[in-house]
Amino acid sequence: MKQHHLLPATWLIILIVGIPILSETVYTPSLPDIAHTLSVSNSLVEYTLTIYLLGLAIGTLFWGNLSDQWGRKPCLVMGFVLYLFGCLGCYLSDTILWLMASRFIQAFGGSVGSVLGQAVCRDAFHGASLGRIYASVGGALAIFPAIGPIIGGVMDQHFGWPSIFLFLIGVGSLVVSLTVRFLPETHKAEHRERISLKDTFLKMTRDRQVIGFGLLVGLANGVSFSYYAEAPFLMIELLELSPSQYGLTFIGTAFATLCGGLGGRKLHDHWTSARILGYGLAITFLGSLLLMGVVWLCLDRVFLLWGNLFAMMVIMGGIPLITSNALSLALVHYKKCIGTASSLFGFSYYALVSLVTLGMGYGHNGTLFPMPIYFCGLSVFMILVNKTLLKEKA
Repeated sequence: MKQHHLLPATWLIILIVGIPILSETVYTPSLPDIAHTLSVSNSLVEYTLTIYLLGLAIGTLFWGNLSDQWGRKPCLVMGFVLYLFGCLGCYLSDTILWLMASRFIQAFGGSVGSVLGQAVCRDAFHGASLGRIYASVGGALAIFPAIGPIIGGVMDQHFGWPSIFLFLIGVGSLVVSLTVRFLPETHKAEHRERISLKDTFLKMTRDRQVIGFGLLVGLANGVSFSYYAEAPFLMIELLELSPSQYGLTFIGTAFATLCGGLGGRKLHDHWTSARILGYGLAITFLGSLLLMGVVWLCLDRVFLLWGNLFAMMVIMGGIPLITSNALSLALVHYKKCIGTASSLFGFSYYALVSLVTLGMGYGHNGTLFPMPIYFCGLSVFMILVNKTLLKEKA
């Protein structure tokens, strides 16, 4: 009973890991408005998402290694306080360069939630329990892509885009308070030691399993974040939705993500994580083909709107099956240095997500075609990774 009491609450892990996701999605409906207000191009505003992802990547590299020495809880508090300063800088921004710098600080601090939320899970849960907690967290995290654009769209439309960052300051302050009050320290003092970042890095670069799962997590999340970057221009400018209407479209994709996450948890009663991951890859590829078909048919505005939403729901339903199982399998042999290993793993896949999102911004040409072509290519490449680097595991 004492051991059970010391396990971190699932709802708190969801909040901790959800901060970086909420900070990304709540901001996306305001991208066209920011481009207009700051008098910059749409592509340049899309790069603020790339800067954010770069900050996440570098932040994960820092916080994981530090938490192996200092513990998870104090690092979480320090990271979220830095995140609040970044949000304040975004609120005060009046140039695109200031906004980019503040977004980087926001991401660097907020990344502590992503890397240490995963480290807390790996500290406290093992085996099938770890797979289930990842599936539960991954499914529940669908609420953030759902409510983020809705809140961001309404606030942008009625109060202006800077108000979004006031909202994030409030949410971040709440998470800091709850972490201080309710999160147990899962990395005890007697297990802490200075871990060599270099030695851990060299070990991981020789591990085909780590490389393969890192590619899958990075590319799958890259699909999601590329959609967050491209969808505002697709839905608001090309399909003529208002920012608040655009936000409502995420209810469908979030519902699909939730079904994928919770369905993945149920599948663990019957199948291995590797097999469930394969199903996720197949579903994502099918959704990409559907998206391609919708755009190439190009019948009318209503068909394009609902066809795009349905295809993205299929894609988003497959992504949690990929990411949750890849995350649970990737670092099973790195328990003694899990914070440092998590930080290196997180850095690698966030850097990859950043590159994938950068590619989406580079391919932006004001039409519907780049996104489905890009997603089909990424889906095929993920299947090839699973068939080659992870052949033995599958």
